[in-house]
Amino acid sequence: MAKTKLHTLWNRYPAIKHELGSVISLIEDSINLEDSDVKKAIIGMVENGGKMLRPAYTLLMSSFYTDNREKMIGLAAAIETLHTASLIHDDIIDNAQTRRHQVSLQHQFGKDTAVYAGDYLFVIVFQLLSHYHNDLDNVKNNIGYLNNILRGELQQKASRYNYDMDITTYLQQIEGKTAELFILAATIGANDEGASQAFIKLAQDIGHNIGMAFQILDDILDYDESSQQIGKPTLEDLKQGVYSAPLIYAMNSHASDIIPVLKKQTAITNDEALIIDKLVRQYGVPKAKKLADDYTRAALNDIQKLPAHPAKQTLLKLTAQLLKRKV
Repeated sequence: MAKTKLHTLWNRYPAIKHELGSVISLIEDSINLEDSDVKKAIIGMVENGGKMLRPAYTLLMSSFYTDNREKMIGLAAAIETLHTASLIHDDIIDNAQTRRHQVSLQHQFGKDTAVYAGDYLFVIVFQLLSHYHNDLDNVKNNIGYLNNILRGELQQKASRYNYDMDITTYLQQIEGKTAELFILAATIGANDEGASQAFIKLAQDIGHNIGMAFQILDDILDYDESSQQIGKPTLEDLKQGVYSAPLIYAMNSHASDIIPVLKKQTAITNDEALIIDKLVRQYGVPKAKKLADDYTRAALNDIQKLPAHPAKQTLLKLTAQLLKRKV
């Protein structure tokens, strides 16, 4: 069993907790590097892991169509490794100093080491996919999801400092950035193990709605919680030109108060950020919460359509808990 301590969330779900421990162990065993800064950086990132939500959905959704737990643990490990690699690269791009309440890997070891660490994790992803998938066609299908994830990240990059950003563009952006990985997590083993096309479509919808709600709620927390609680500096996205749902809604109703500040040539001051923060909390956050609620209800409705199975109740309970952001 892995040395990494799982989030206390999983104490309520002992069966999935045991499998998630096996997922972490497999990831750690897959890191075959000589003793180096890169290896230390990767091990540190894994040991400071988050909630393991994406591999949890892989394990739960696969329970409906396969008993091959060794294989699904392997594919869940690929999902979590991919997520970790993307976080490392995100922190490099954003020059983030913290991640998961810890010093970020790039800030601790330098950008060069962080790039190598992220790249090496992508190698592990493909090793796991090639080993645990039954055939090459399904690996190709998964690469299609990876392409969509990258396109979402590139779309976010292209949309930085876009003062005309609208909700439709934002939703398209987070579909690739976040929802695609939840979709992949929910469906990664389905074709290999002979799940019906109806089940696969339902799993895709569940992953999509969970991912959309999750990202919107995450963006709300930039304004709704302190940086100590969410693990990254509050309003950092605002200063870097990344405009999310709460700010977009506030810009729509109070453009004259917000856009001139965003357009000015000098850096946004803390006082200016706090003024925008107040407007976003009052006018943007409530509308963004309504949007997240819509996706949450859709996800729970889709889960209700799944066949009778012990995993169904776990999915309902976990998803309701997650999308209320009580964990």
